[in-house]
This record gives sequence, structure tokens and C-alpha cells, in this order.
Amino acid sequence: MGRLGSLIVLTAMVAMGAGAAEPLPQPAADLDAPTGGTRVLIVTGIDYPGHPWKKTAPVLKQILEKDARFKVRIVEDPDALASPKLHGWDVVVIHFMNWQKPGPGEAARENLKKFVAGGKGMIMTHFACGAWQEWPEFVQLAGRVWDPKLRGHDPHGKFRVEIADADHPITKGLEPFDTTDELYTCLTGDTKIHVVMKATSKVDKKDYPMAFVLDYGKGRVFQTVLGHDEVAYGSPGVGDLLRRACAWAAGL
Repeated sequence: MGRLGSLIVLTAMVAMGAGAAEPLPQPAADLDAPTGGTRVLIVTGIDYPGHPWKKTAPVLKQILEKDARFKVRIVEDPDALASPKLHGWDVVVIHFMNWQKPGPGEAARENLKKFVAGGKGMIMTHFACGAWQEWPEFVQLAGRVWDPKLRGHDPHGKFRVEIADADHPITKGLEPFDTTDELYTCLTGDTKIHVVMKATSKVDKKDYPMAFVLDYGKGRVFQTVLGHDEVAYGSPGVGDLLRRACAWAAGL
């Protein structure tokens, strides 16, 4: 081929490789709310590597859709919270933890606060309590947040989730249930919350909130620390709890 020909081929191959390495444009998230029903948007897309959000988000969607009133969609982009179209939904489910990167910026924060304070619902699951570590005000919206200085959780395994308030609309008629999950012991905050479900740690024998609610402006917030993986979400008791919580958050 000769030295010049070889150089031309090599240059072309390098150029082709560089072009292949460039990320493809990502399609815009579909945030147009469906017509009819109670519209529920699951916001995911990133988490601590031990939490398989790509598997758990579809399971969560299936769980909620067992209530025919819910029209559920998944968006794999936490920055979608900044969109004005967020306000076309009734409930937003925070199903992400921005691991080793900043959370959605000021526009998303303010939009989410306005969404909930204006009368909509917000649900948080599992390690969503660890989102926005750089945003101190998040605890006012979330009720309790992850404190990395505290013991994280009991060893992963089976434990009993008990009813803390049998008269609350979410838990009324709900039975205690067993689940295989992480019993979180790492929450902190002094925002006023109302605990509806609890569990007793096998390590220190103390009770810890597994699910709680709070009001934020005219809106309703529900947080559960349950939901480590597909097995955890697959517990029938967890499914019942989440559907009830979604209905409550939507004001049904």
C-alpha cells in the first residue's frame, strides 16, 4: 500500500472511531400527561449502583397500575422535574438518588416545590431520601433525609413491617407484613411528619419509620424507605401500601 496510503487509512480509521465515540442525541422526555385518570409520573434514571433502578422502576409502574385509576409513565431523567409540563400530572414519584453528582438544579427544585405546594402529590421510595445532598431545604419537602454519618441500615434480610397508625387513610384496614429489604436507620430531620408504618431493628432493637406522610403547602407527601430491589417491591404488602399511598397523595 505504501507509507502514504497506510497513513491515510489509519487517519480514516481514527476519525471513524472518534465519530463512533460521540454520544448520540437523546430524545426529549415525554412529559405530555395522558388524558383522564390519575396521572402518575415516576422520575428515575440514576441511583447508588446497588439499587437497580432500571429493574425496579418498571416493577413500581406495574404495582401502581394494578389500580385502574392510575395512568403511570416513567421518565429516566431527573432534570425533567424542571419542565412546566410537570404540572399536568397529579403525582410525581421520586425514584432516584443522584449518586456522586449534583441533583437537578434550581429550576427543577423550584418547580417541584411549586408542584407540591400547589396541591399535587409526591411519593418518595427507598434511597430517594438521599437525593439532593447539596440542597438543605430538601428536608422540608421530604420530611426526612439520608444522613451518611448515621448507621445506614440493618443487614439486608427479612423483617416485619408494623402499622404505626391504624386509622390513617393509607393504613386503615392494611395488615402488617413481612418483607425482604433494607431496614433503614439513617434518616434525619426535624420537619413535622406523621409515621404510618414502622419496623424494629434487629441490631439495636429500636423502632424506625418505614413510611410517613406530611403536608407541604396544599400538597401531600408520602415517603417510604422500602424498595431496595425487585424482590422488595414484589412483596404484596409493599404493593398495597404504595397503591394506597398514591391514592392518598392524589387526594382520591
